[in-house]
Amino acid sequence: MSENHRIDKWLWSVRLYKTRSLAAESVRGGKIKLNGEPVKPSKELKVNDTISFRFGPIIKSFRVVGFPTSRVGAPLVKEYCEDLTPPEEYEKLKVAREFEKPFFYTGKGRPTKKDRRKLDEGFGY
Repeated sequence: MSENHRIDKWLWSVRLYKTRSLAAESVRGGKIKLNGEPVKPSKELKVNDTISFRFGPIIKSFRVVGFPTSRVGAPLVKEYCEDLTPPEEYEKLKVAREFEKPFFYTGKGRPTKKDRRKLDEGFGY
């Protein structure tokens, strides 16, 4: 294991982002905060740094525990980062998912004007 990592590489290697370029784009856009401050993708991480970002309606936080040499499998992720997200944030996520409007379209051809209005309102038919 190396002593430090770029933040975009670390986010990708611990599976918080699907690709390194998506991780770099999020960091560049100011969506990722390192110890409460926005950073550039080339910023070097240290052990015990705190990373936070918005994930839908919640804010997730992680502590850097180590640096993998390459992308790791899902069972090994907890060796390199510690989830600091409070349980209340996960409750917010559950509530938000309960209140999402369901989408049901039966696929019986082109929707009528009335059907389209129902779809736009989020009510299935």
